[in-house]
Amino acid sequence: MPKQVQHDRMFDRLNFNTAGMPHRTKGSYPEAFKILKEMDLDGMEMEFVHGVRMSSGTRELVRKLAAEQNILLTAHSPYYINLNAREEEKVEASIRYIVETAQAAKDTGAYSITYHAAFYLGQDKEEVYKRVQAQTARIIEIINKENINVWIRPETTGKPTQWGDLDEIIRLSTEFDKVLPCVDFAHLHARSNGKFNTYDEFAKILEKIGTEIGTYALENFHGHVAGIAYGEKGEKHHLNLAEADLNYKELLKAMKNLGVKGALTCETPNIEEDTKLLKDYYMSL
Repeated sequence: MPKQVQHDRMFDRLNFNTAGMPHRTKGSYPEAFKILKEMDLDGMEMEFVHGVRMSSGTRELVRKLAAEQNILLTAHSPYYINLNAREEEKVEASIRYIVETAQAAKDTGAYSITYHAAFYLGQDKEEVYKRVQAQTARIIEIINKENINVWIRPETTGKPTQWGDLDEIIRLSTEFDKVLPCVDFAHLHARSNGKFNTYDEFAKILEKIGTEIGTYALENFHGHVAGIAYGEKGEKHHLNLAEADLNYKELLKAMKNLGVKGALTCETPNIEEDTKLLKDYYMSL
């Protein structure tokens, strides 16, 4: 049986989302959605960088407008998350941030949420995996109790010190019904100091997900793409696509040929222009 969440939607294509509001927006969701429609973009990832701060009125407005205008929403949890923190209060805060993001996603009609799950802190990888696994079980228990039916997606991370290589994300996704990967292709490229940058490598990533989790994971996809600066220690910072070596054209070809559907979020500094660049190239294939 494929994984299911109650509000599950069937996608007929890959959608292209901006990471946060387009830069030309002056701060309101109605204006942001208007710009997205004018640019023929598909949606937006709500960025809860410093905390999940969104009033009930705003949540209701976002849900209404997104539904009316066919805007696809996803959400990114705050960056302070570490499910392997040594301090128990930091673990509890991390769980709370993820649950709060999931609640905001439910309230706004967002499709799925993503987060950077943990740091190794010099510990054994398998021990860290078990801790992330245990905290994920707690998160799922809470959101089930609250009747929150959104995808929970740990993200592939950009530094070798961060938990979240492709194998770890896939493994966790096979163990929980509401968990699927958020594949950040720039992070995989940076984490490996330059690998994962050819058509064959991109195709292998997607085929691995389809084989080990199921084709459903490719038909309900959530991924990130950006230009990225990196070195031996992995990710340094994001770049615009034109300034970076990430071979986004080969990535898009692989995604199209393998029938990937869902949401692809562009996280470059030049967000709306690069999101448009990605969509236009994809549609030309």
